[in-house]
Amino acid sequence: LVIPKPRTKTTYWKDISNFEEIFDVDWFISHLSKDVKIIKELPKGEESRLIGLQSIRVPRKCTPSCYLQRVLPLLKKKHVVQLSKFDYRLANHLDTELQKLRCRVNYHAVRYTETINKMGQILVDRMRTKAKHFVALHLRFEPDMLAFSGCYYGGGQKERLELGVMRRRWKTLHAANPDKVREHGRCPLTPEEIGLMLRGLGFGREVHLYVASGEVYGGDATLAPLRALFPNLHTKETLTSKKELAPFARFSSRMAALDFIVCDESDAFVTNNNGNMARILAGRSRRYMGHKVTIRPNAKKLHKIFTNRHNMTWDEFSTKVRKYQTGFMGEPDEMKAGEGEFHENPTSCICRKKKANEELKEDEHDSWPWEYSDIGNVPMATRSGLDHQSEVDHEN
Repeated sequence: LVIPKPRTKTTYWKDISNFEEIFDVDWFISHLSKDVKIIKELPKGEESRLIGLQSIRVPRKCTPSCYLQRVLPLLKKKHVVQLSKFDYRLANHLDTELQKLRCRVNYHAVRYTETINKMGQILVDRMRTKAKHFVALHLRFEPDMLAFSGCYYGGGQKERLELGVMRRRWKTLHAANPDKVREHGRCPLTPEEIGLMLRGLGFGREVHLYVASGEVYGGDATLAPLRALFPNLHTKETLTSKKELAPFARFSSRMAALDFIVCDESDAFVTNNNGNMARILAGRSRRYMGHKVTIRPNAKKLHKIFTNRHNMTWDEFSTKVRKYQTGFMGEPDEMKAGEGEFHENPTSCICRKKKANEELKEDEHDSWPWEYSDIGNVPMATRSGLDHQSEVDHEN
């Protein structure tokens, strides 16, 4: 294996970072040395073999036999094969030893550089000085995300023009009815909707919320409703000085790495769009490394009450939020073995022992910062200490 080359240089983000500027290459090579030989670059003379060689894009969920049939013949002929667009190209179900190799790669061999890890830990430490427990939100409300989703958020002609220009980048992006896309739950929630969901679940104004995000579409004005619901709102920019963040600021992948580290350490992780980062976080730190809560919005059902929330009391709204979020609150056994993407649910690498699971549940209640009540057989945070009138005022 030749060390991969990130394709961020040609994406919307225009990030020129190489693999070794994000990840610890020497650790990656040594940790997997018993599994596969890895080199940092092609040997002299081999680069010429890539001239005229078209990159291969294997089908999604490609099985081992698929690789043997599609890739191996060309590899034997050309000696060098370049695989492009590689995320989620491997089948979820593989032989046990191959699954274990996946886990060694995903959760042990791939780690950030010392520089990124150090800065990430500084952010975590600063969050911990503000609150013993904190919630991390992967907002995913950047312009490119909204453009790709095909969704409309009420910004009038200005929004249609701005996002319309960006949508031209994706030639295969189908023209869809934005209202129906949103009704079907395929749009990221707005920052305000995420805030209302969390308040409906019982997270109070006192909660410290770390927002992992790139450039938010609409800027501070878009974030204002979320900040009104959660005044203790933090980002990597608010937790650091410009000088501290300068080595990372021009590189979207390194900034995302910092967000990943903070989300990884959070007590509860909230994802607004179930993309690559959210899935690997759910798989790694919330399941493989030991259970921690991941909250996924049930966007399809929540949309119904968001559009009608002015016609109900806050208690009615809160009750419906809790009801609709049943099964989306990150319970240890929420997803059965083999369900979902392997990145998100690596069950074949996790030992399942009844005693260990019972101890784990006890530990959760000891460490979880909010009280529990059984609503639909799913542990939810209670509304202990919330100012009900403030919710009514916000709704009005």
